[in-house]
Amino acid sequence: MLIVVTGGSGSGKSEYAESLVMRLAAGPKLYIATMYPFDEESHRRIARHRLMRRDKGFDTLECYTGLKHADVRAYDTVLLECMSNLTANEMYQEDGAGERSAEEILAGVEQVYGQCRNLIIVTNEIFSDGIDYDPETARYQRCLGNINRYLARTADLLVEVVYSIPLVHKGKTLWDEVSV
Repeated sequence: MLIVVTGGSGSGKSEYAESLVMRLAAGPKLYIATMYPFDEESHRRIARHRLMRRDKGFDTLECYTGLKHADVRAYDTVLLECMSNLTANEMYQEDGAGERSAEEILAGVEQVYGQCRNLIIVTNEIFSDGIDYDPETARYQRCLGNINRYLARTADLLVEVVYSIPLVHKGKTLWDEVSV
C-alpha cells in the first residue's frame, strides 16, 4: 500500500504517519530520514523525531540523496520522512540530481515501493500561504508540487493532517480511525 501523508508545519503529520506504520507493519519497520543536519535547528528537529520513534522498533536509514539506491528488501513497512527535505537535498546538494530532481526522486519512490509491502511518505503542504517567493524558491515549490501531484495520483491513500486531525482525500483506511 502506498500512503501519502501531507500537512503544514507542526500539523501532526509525522506522528500520524508513525501511527499508520504501527498499525500496518506485519514485520520489520524502516524509517528513511531525509533531513540533512546542516544547522542547529535541523539537529533539534532530528532529535525530536528520534525521540518520537524511540520505542517503536524502527531501523533508520539516513538518505539525503539517491533514494533509488536504497535497499529496503528486509522491511515490511517503510516510512519516508520527508519528501520536502529530500527534494531540497536533490536540488541543492553537490551530490544531488539538480535539474533532474523530480525524475530521480520518483524513480527512487518506485524502487523503494517495489521492495516493501507498505510505503508511507510524509510531505509538506507549502503552497497555501499566498506569498510570492523569489524565483529560486518558486522553482523548488514547482518541483515539490510536481512530485506531490504524482504521489497523490498514485497513492492508495492520501491523508492531509490539519491540527492533528487526519482528513482522507483519497482511498479508505482499513480501520475506523488511527489515533494520534
